[in-house]
Amino acid sequence: MKAKFHQVPKTSDHTFKIRHDVLPHFGTIWHYHPEIELHYLIKGEGIRFIGENIANFEKDELILLGSNIPHTWKCKPKSDGEYYVEALVLHFHPESLGHNFLNLPETLKVQKLLALARQGMIVQGDSKKKVIKLMEKMKESQGINKIVYLLKIFDLLSNNTDYEIISPNYAAESSDSFDSDRVNKIFNYTFNNFEKNISLETMAELSNLSVTSFCRFFKNLTQKSYYDFLTEIRINHACRLLINSPMKIGAIAEESGFENTSNFYRHFRRFKNTTPSTFKKDYLSDFANR
Repeated sequence: MKAKFHQVPKTSDHTFKIRHDVLPHFGTIWHYHPEIELHYLIKGEGIRFIGENIANFEKDELILLGSNIPHTWKCKPKSDGEYYVEALVLHFHPESLGHNFLNLPETLKVQKLLALARQGMIVQGDSKKKVIKLMEKMKESQGINKIVYLLKIFDLLSNNTDYEIISPNYAAESSDSFDSDRVNKIFNYTFNNFEKNISLETMAELSNLSVTSFCRFFKNLTQKSYYDFLTEIRINHACRLLINSPMKIGAIAEESGFENTSNFYRHFRRFKNTTPSTFKKDYLSDFANR
């Protein structure tokens, strides 16, 4: 089955949509849509999947997603087992302001911005603070002021040089070949069971593929092997435990799904270019200096 793009709800009285979400979680569907998405996380934490990238997310993160880059946010439950996230989310279709809007000479920088955003962008620096304030004002505004704020946001983002590309190896045109049901099964099973022993045979059976076909399918989808994908999720979970819990490294390794501590150290150094102890020390030092 070809991937189904997510239909962003439309309203007849607005050219584009901005909303303030206060939800148990963001949902679990790996999806994409033609609308540009500007996503400011007010509360919540967990692991996000954007293109072929897997990383932790936390509050105060501003992300710009271009057309058709697949994404999902997997939220971490609070200590009481409940989920809770809050975000400002702007959706803007590239043709919302007219078919030729992005072809005007004055919007050349915006064209380049949205092309770059097809790989996902984390917005940083002074522009981030200004964009967030404009999003808050836009949410409360009506009429032409909404469009004015949108244009100001585009102007800030298109001139901003302080950003990080999220998924540099992702090719947006590949989204049409996604099997959405299969991908969601893989992602959801892995995210909910990463601390257990997961075999390729299990994933192949879940995907209704042979082991060889599953490995090929997954590599084409993410540009990485399934075991690298699984290890990356485990490492990101371990990083969160290193920062937020008093657990010993051996216990963190076990809690994150690693066979033993030496195996954990080897993979941690491979993915983070440092040791777990140094990672924790450096994070706490940076946090204290903020």
